[in-house]
Amino acid sequence: MVQIKTPEQIAKMREAGLVVAAIHAATREAAVPGATTHDLDQVARKVIADHGAKSNFLGYGGFPATICTSVNEVVVHGIPDEKTVLKDGDIISIDAGAIVDGWHGDAAYTAFVGTGHAPELVELSRVTEESMWAGIAAMKANNRLVDVSRAIETYIRRQPRPATGKYGIIEDFGGHGIGTEMHMDPHLLNYVSRKRGKGIKLVPGVCLAIEPMVSLGTARTETLADDWTVITTDGTWSSHWEHSIALTEQGPLVLTAPDCGKARLAQYGIEAAPDPLG
Repeated sequence: MVQIKTPEQIAKMREAGLVVAAIHAATREAAVPGATTHDLDQVARKVIADHGAKSNFLGYGGFPATICTSVNEVVVHGIPDEKTVLKDGDIISIDAGAIVDGWHGDAAYTAFVGTGHAPELVELSRVTEESMWAGIAAMKANNRLVDVSRAIETYIRRQPRPATGKYGIIEDFGGHGIGTEMHMDPHLLNYVSRKRGKGIKLVPGVCLAIEPMVSLGTARTETLADDWTVITTDGTWSSHWEHSIALTEQGPLVLTAPDCGKARLAQYGIEAAPDPLG
């Protein structure tokens, strides 16, 4: 069953989404050489507490932290700790979530630590982020779920190949529905699969977390002994971008973007739905 939200429920999700946006802003500022991933988790905990929200990551399936901190070849679900010290030239994907009155928000971004990053890393993050926005732009009434997957994959496949030879679209993880739980139906692939068919029809009230993950090499991953940390099997570095989006009668509303996605969607000729919080 895909959960369809009312405008009032979407407004609550927007509140949760703004907490996530605040976590992103604070952790981005704190992701500097010398900081530990534990330091970033503490920053996120404070933001959540200051907003009177709850963490949807902490305790989820036993996860021990409030954010995921995935450094370099770690694709997703990196566990913050005091041993992982950020270095100049690293990249880190930070995935964060929050709950307000039982409604969830979830979003991720890739940050550059310090300076001196190789051009292919800068391009990797750009391609991943832009593919996310291509997917968001495909979230239109009467489109199918596969149209979002196709938009993400098509954008990535059309980009010039990196020096490493190719971009790997991670296959083991994807986007998902979101609402009264962080992970809900439907599962959203970041590529088109004939086995999955066209998927659900997109109608007002559908909310999705769209989150492409792309590496500079393989699409294959493995999970480490901690049962959480996911790395690329070939050790190539990866990028992860995510937003939570509600489809409304007025169009897509990017719940976790401070401006509701207005500026970026305008580049696709799409008018973002108005902010339900005014």
